[in-house]
Amino acid sequence: MPRRTRIVAFGSAGALTVAGVLCGMLINGLAGQVLAIALISFGLGGALLLVFFEVGLSEDHAREREERARRRRASRRDDPPRHVSRAGWRRRRY
Repeated sequence: MPRRTRIVAFGSAGALTVAGVLCGMLINGLAGQVLAIALISFGLGGALLLVFFEVGLSEDHAREREERARRRRASRRDDPPRHVSRAGWRRRRY
């Protein structure tokens, strides 16, 4: 996710939360309470979803790095992988 998109997304979640707090303070009665609860819930819920999204993206990037490193290691090997015959796994009897 580009840096600018990340800033806009988290900024929008923060703006919703701040707007909810302001509505709760400035608008009297039930309407103010409902607006405050709704806006704060959307803001904080959106921020939580964005955090989980960021964690998922970082795990995907880490998995891609590991895969690239594994492929590089596999391509550097000159000899093919050795297979151990079944005889190599037999127990020795003394």
